[in-house]
Amino acid sequence: MAIRTALIGRGLGGSVFHAPLVRACAGLELTRWVGAADAQAAATAPDVELVVIATPNAFHFPLARAALEAGKHVVVDKPFTVTLSEADGLIALAAARKRVLTVFHNRRWDGDFLTVRKLLPRLGTVRLFEAHWDRFRPAIKPGWREVPAEGAGLLADLGPHLVDQALLLLGTPEALSAELLAQRPEARVDDYFELRLHYGTTRAVLGASTLVAAPRPRFAVHGDGGSFVKHGLDPQEAALKAGADPRDAGLDPMTGTLTLADGACEPVPGEPGNYLAFYEAVGAAVRGEGPVPVDPADAREGLRILELARTSARAGRVVPV
Repeated sequence: MAIRTALIGRGLGGSVFHAPLVRACAGLELTRWVGAADAQAAATAPDVELVVIATPNAFHFPLARAALEAGKHVVVDKPFTVTLSEADGLIALAAARKRVLTVFHNRRWDGDFLTVRKLLPRLGTVRLFEAHWDRFRPAIKPGWREVPAEGAGLLADLGPHLVDQALLLLGTPEALSAELLAQRPEARVDDYFELRLHYGTTRAVLGASTLVAAPRPRFAVHGDGGSFVKHGLDPQEAALKAGADPRDAGLDPMTGTLTLADGACEPVPGEPGNYLAFYEAVGAAVRGEGPVPVDPADAREGLRILELARTSARAGRVVPV
């Protein structure tokens, strides 16, 4: 029997990512898809086994808590929650109720990130890891992300993905420094950030901006064995927006370049991205056939890094992790 699934959220996340992926996953059945007015009812509906929460960030915690208390398995879009105490509360509640809880860090299945993971051994000891996510949006885009509140701003939007990827590759840093800015004249929340994660003599530089017309490399990874540089975003989001089948959305036409220590260069076709793998793993976890695709403890650790980044930006100093 397919797992009866309720999706809460009719915005970008619900319509572009979650609804197409749930519908494409053989083990799941999308039986309810609701907006804010029916969110509480869907989270606790008797005929639902799995609840997917793709709402504005501030509603992640109360809806996930309600669903877990009603005995549902839960997927929460990133960021997991807006505070560490909320994350801890959900993790404890899921354990107490013996329910599956996971977080939609879908960028673990970006093709370029999968390529970086595959190539990492060829680069030797990594000394500089750079990941950027640039946009050119001089005008303020109306919506809750641009209104000052917990969970608003660019760091809360793109930071969870960039930090999650860095932690998967390099682990938890020893210290970090960060800068947050509102660069556009009408901006009321951060629209630029740069995080520097300190790993001994290795640095990871994570950044995003809304005023970059010629984007920086998405990934630039440099080690004592060589470098890998890749431009362009994973194509799955654009393909899903255009209505593509999720099973056909992951082929990236842009190649990266591997430069070895002797100066030789190799074009590197990207690994195919696969967001559907997240929901396939969710289905298996609900059936008791495997682990969750993203451990909520990993998402909680990412939130801790982002909280420390805000502390660093306010204080203007390096902070220990």
